[in-house]
Amino acid sequence: MLGLVEESMLLLLRDEGGSFVRMPTASMRLAIAGAVLTELFDANRVDTDRQHLFLVDDAPTGDELLDPTLAEIAAAERQHVRYWIQHVAERADVIRAGALGRLIGKGILTERERRFLRMFRTRQYPSVDGDVCQEVRRRVVAVLRSDEFAAPRDVLLICLADACGIFRKLLSRRERARLNRRIKHVASRILIGRTMAQEIVEVRRAVVDSTPTS
Repeated sequence: MLGLVEESMLLLLRDEGGSFVRMPTASMRLAIAGAVLTELFDANRVDTDRQHLFLVDDAPTGDELLDPTLAEIAAAERQHVRYWIQHVAERADVIRAGALGRLIGKGILTERERRFLRMFRTRQYPSVDGDVCQEVRRRVVAVLRSDEFAAPRDVLLICLADACGIFRKLLSRRERARLNRRIKHVASRILIGRTMAQEIVEVRRAVVDSTPTS
């Protein structure tokens, strides 16, 4: 079974070429932070009240992508969910590298380096096993099309897809309109996902506001 950080990476990966959806780096980091905290929530290590995230069980999960955050929560006073999302986002690059390394090790993705303008290099992650990549998206859409209770990890993925505009590719315009109420309802269920989505939207607005107009 894939971890939620890994599933988030697959959700954000474009089908063509192995690049990620276009989004500010800060938004990617917030998405990873939300995935880490939601997986700890799903593992009954942390919980939330109306504003705060707090420790339930400090027993390590055995996952090196999650346990450093769990240890920090165990050693800290109760803090707002927003605080922990922003805090975990500070080391999201390391977590992202670990998640991508796992996906490559499992034969789901491969890694290649691309050069452009002779001076710049970027890494891409083409899919080796397209079925695994598509399964994450199919599951998200299936949750929306049903009236069934959504698991925390699926709520997080729906929040992420909604905040990053991914549903524009997964659903037709007519179906987006029909499912919009369901999307908002599911996305509101978990404070971690809702807060992460709000942070991502705020980053996007800040980028738009700072872009000079001609």
